[in-house]
Formats: sequence, structure tokens, C-alpha cells
Amino acid sequence: MSSVAKRQHAVKSQAMEHTPAGAVLTDLIIPVIQLEAHFSRAGESIAATAGQTLARWLTLEMVANEPATVAQIAKRLNLARQSVQRIADLLAQDRLTEYVDNPDHRTSRLVRLTPQGHQTLRSIQASQREWSNRIGARIGESGLRQASSVVAKLTRALLEERAVRS
Repeated sequence: MSSVAKRQHAVKSQAMEHTPAGAVLTDLIIPVIQLEAHFSRAGESIAATAGQTLARWLTLEMVANEPATVAQIAKRLNLARQSVQRIADLLAQDRLTEYVDNPDHRTSRLVRLTPQGHQTLRSIQASQREWSNRIGARIGESGLRQASSVVAKLTRALLEERAVRS
């Protein structure tokens, strides 16, 4: 065996093999990314029933129960503040939201739903319920609860891993 072949063999031998759980996780990554794309397309379709986009729907949802600053909305959605600011401005321009004074901060105004915004959000939510009931019936409650539990565990593990690496 040549010296190059010996070195390559030594490197390959030192490379860590997947554990069974690591192999399954690796096999799960692509389907989960594909699932996210399917959810996004479904969200766009659902939001379109009320003349909105997924980004606008998500922003409306973030202020459905109480007003929030653009920074708070961005943090909850894990998005850049600037992109949420653009959406918030468009929603205000369309009179679905409005900016109101923030008693906790003079320069950071709150985004609040208007009556028209509430109506639009209720329409989107009705379409979403119809969609989720239809898709949910195909999968079943038990399977969806199990999937939800696994997703929650994966999310926690990834957040913990990120914190360790930071």
C-alpha cells in the first residue's frame, strides 16, 4: 500500500460513523426542509383567500391578542426587524393595523390590529381551520401529537446546541 493510500485509510478510519440515531436524524433533514416548503406554500394559499401573503398573515397573528413593537414581532417570528418593519408598514397602509403610542417606550410604537385587520385575520383563520381539519384527518390526531412532540424535542436540542456553540 502506498504512503498516500495509508494516510487516506487512516483518515477514513478516524472519521466518526453515524450512530443509529444520528443516521436517522440525517435522513430526516431533507424531508423536514421539504415539509417546511409545503407548509409555506399552503400558508401562502390560505392567506391568499383574504388577499394577503403568509408574511402579512404571520404579522397579523403576532398582534392578534395584544399590540407589539416591530422588534417584538420580529423576535417572535425569528426574522430580521427590517423585513417585519416593511410588512408592518404595508399592513398599516392598508388599514389592517395601526401604529399607536407605546407607554413603555417613546420612540418604539406599537402595532395594533384595526377592526378591518381583525376581520381579515378571522377570515384567514377560518380558511386555516378548514385546511388543517382536512389534512389532520388524513394523518390522525395520535400521529400528529407524536410528530409535534418530536419536533418540540428537536427544537429544544437545536437551541441547546446553538447556545453551547455560541
